[in-house]
Amino acid sequence: MIYEDPRAYLLGLEGIALLRAFTGEFDRDFVEARIAEIRRVLADEALANAAVEVDRVDTVTGYRVWSATYDQPNSAFDIDEPVVKQIVDSLPVGVALDAACGTGRYAEFLAGRGHRVIGVDGSPDMLARARTKVPQGEFLLGDLTGLPVADAEVDLVVCALALTHVPALEPVMAEFARVLRPGGHLVIADMHPERVAQGAVPSVRSADGRPGRLSAHRHLIGDYLRAALAAGLQVRRCEEPPLPARTRPAPADQTDTLGTLGPWELWPWCLADMVPDATQAATAGAPAQVIWHFQLGES
Repeated sequence: MIYEDPRAYLLGLEGIALLRAFTGEFDRDFVEARIAEIRRVLADEALANAAVEVDRVDTVTGYRVWSATYDQPNSAFDIDEPVVKQIVDSLPVGVALDAACGTGRYAEFLAGRGHRVIGVDGSPDMLARARTKVPQGEFLLGDLTGLPVADAEVDLVVCALALTHVPALEPVMAEFARVLRPGGHLVIADMHPERVAQGAVPSVRSADGRPGRLSAHRHLIGDYLRAALAAGLQVRRCEEPPLPARTRPAPADQTDTLGTLGPWELWPWCLADMVPDATQAATAGAPAQVIWHFQLGES
C-alpha cells in the first residue's frame, strides 16, 4: 500500500527548489516566497484531508486496464521516439524484437523500416492490440526474464518504458544478450530515475474503483551500465533528454492561497501546477528519460 499525501509531494517540490536556492541558483526573495508557500500548504485544510491510500498493481493487471487508452496522446512518447528512431534508422535491417511491446508502438515503426518483427509482452490485452496494429508481426506472450525467443535469433532488441517495472536489471539484460546475435544492437528507453523518484508512475483504477499505481523501481544510471557490461553489452550511446518546458498556469486571483486540488488520477502532475514557481525551479533542466544504445560483443 502507498500512502499519497498531496502535502508530501508539494513540500518535496518546495524542498528541491530550496536546495537549489541554497547552492546559489536563486535569491533571497525566492527563498522567502518558498517558505511562505510552505506555510500555506501546511495551513490548507483541503490538503490536510486529501491523502489517498493506493494499491501497488502488477503490470499484467495494470496494463489490462491501461491498454484501452495507452495509445492516446502520451507526452512520454514525444521524448523517447526522436532519439530511439534516430538510433534504429542508423542500423541495418534484420530481425527485430520489440521487448515489452505493449500495443505495438515500436513494432509498427520497426516493421515500417523493413525489419521482421517479433513482439513479446506479458499482457494479453496489449498483445491483442499489437497484433491488430502490426498484422505481419509475430507476437508472443512472455516475460522479460524468460523471453520465448531462441538464442542468437535477433539482430536488434528495442525495449521502451518497461524496465522501471522490473525489480532487477541483471536477468533482463542477460536475456537481451542471449537472444541477440553477436554484434547485435540493444536500444532501451526508460523513465529516468529522477522522474521515478518524483512520482512519475502510471495510475490506474481497478474494476471496483480502487486507486492503484503500477509497480515501479528506481534504477540508477549505474545500475543499467553494470547490468549491461556483465552481459557482454558495450555502450554505444547514452542520452538523457530533458523534460519539456512547462507552461506556467495563470496566477490565482489571491496570491495568499493555493490553486484547486485536482483529481487523484492527475496526481502528481496537477499538484505541481499548484506551486508553479517551486516546480519550475525543481524540474528545470531535469532529465525525463534515459536512452541507451548497447551492442553485443562479437566473441
